[in-house]
Amino acid sequence: MIQLDIISDPVCPWCYIGKVRLDRALAAARSNPFRIVWRMFRLNPDMPAEGMDRRAYLDAKFGGPAGTARVYGAVDAAGRAEGIDWDLDRIGRAPQTLDAHRLIRWAAAEGAEQRVADAIFRAYFHDGQDISDHDTLVQIGASCGMDAAILRHLLAGDADRAELEAEEAEARQMGVTGVPCFVIGGRHVVQGAQESDTWGRIIAELAALDARMTEAAR
Repeated sequence: MIQLDIISDPVCPWCYIGKVRLDRALAAARSNPFRIVWRMFRLNPDMPAEGMDRRAYLDAKFGGPAGTARVYGAVDAAGRAEGIDWDLDRIGRAPQTLDAHRLIRWAAAEGAEQRVADAIFRAYFHDGQDISDHDTLVQIGASCGMDAAILRHLLAGDADRAELEAEEAEARQMGVTGVPCFVIGGRHVVQGAQESDTWGRIIAELAALDARMTEAAR
């Protein structure tokens, strides 16, 4: 299988939309060519550990309430067009997402990476939960089959913090400034929340290439 690195931030609505579009393309494909690995990127790495009021954060980022309404009106419409029944108004806090990324990394060791990533998106965008809160993260992990006691112990320490921060720094050095960003086979970069049809074509091209290589090896 081909490694597909998904560089994302679970508070990024376009990352959620991009995943939904990718998932739809994979569901429609005859086979899945990808081994998906989630990579950390934080839209605001300087966010305080306790987070901040989301409305204040967005208004500062987009130049006031009118700018926030314009940007998130378009985001809301794009998500609903993909069948995402989110409730953006329920989100009260803009969180620091390092610990959410750590949870996704630990889930990978148990084969639960995709389920946990989905659950984090849903907890934030549908339920308005604070995904920097350790109790929330433990609950998410446990709902996906992970051991709650182990998660609580890990979250209380610094496990994998330095590794993830190094990966994030590497992504920025590669020129990644926004997410989602997809890296196919460590070589080909697909930037942004591509449409499902685009992913369908990519998957078909990879399948055709694999068939040609298999035939050539005979």
